[in-house]
Amino acid sequence: MRIDIITCLPRLLESPFGDSILKRAQEKNLVTVKVHDLREYSTNKHRTTDDYAFGGGAGMVMMIEPIDRCISALKAERNYDEIIYMSPDGELLSQSIANQLSLKQNLILLCGHYKGVDERVRQHLVTREISIGDYVLSGGELAAAVLADSVIRLLPGVLNDETSALSDSFQDGLIAPPVYTRPAEYKGWNVPEVLLSGHQAKIEEWKQEQSLKRTQERRPDLL
Repeated sequence: MRIDIITCLPRLLESPFGDSILKRAQEKNLVTVKVHDLREYSTNKHRTTDDYAFGGGAGMVMMIEPIDRCISALKAERNYDEIIYMSPDGELLSQSIANQLSLKQNLILLCGHYKGVDERVRQHLVTREISIGDYVLSGGELAAAVLADSVIRLLPGVLNDETSALSDSFQDGLIAPPVYTRPAEYKGWNVPEVLLSGHQAKIEEWKQEQSLKRTQERRPDLL
């Protein structure tokens, strides 16, 4: 898989892709992540990528020309399955969407900034808009990192135990059950006996019951 991220602040994305699982996934050539500085596609001598909004109003708007030039350059090199604009009013990111995107080959993630992008970008250049929540961030970089993380970890070979992703919260529409590790007793707080029983069928039954209970208590909207 290849993920190209377009941003006017590329340094914001150095850390998320430079450590842990996302770093190892790139080192193992399971995914290629390229961050593109939108300022390099500006035709302005000051490398500006934003301007005042027609009609007035507070805040600057990202211009269409640098975005179009960048996307066009990328599309000239390969075909993209999706060109995604990270937007607070896009469809809400879910595990189902992450699963869908993990089956794609090439993705572009466009990071908004300021008061957003020229509406013509949304009308003509992107294929999908995704939000990570009903709130506004300073820019789309953190949202792009969240989306990329949720997708990359699902790729075969990224996690040491590939079954781990299958037992994550939301994969089956439920929140994951509680988990425990050693010691089995700490300050009088004990691990449920069923998990120490070695009876796998009973353990799986307990996990399913706990998932359902936790979902009913915390996210009844999922049921």
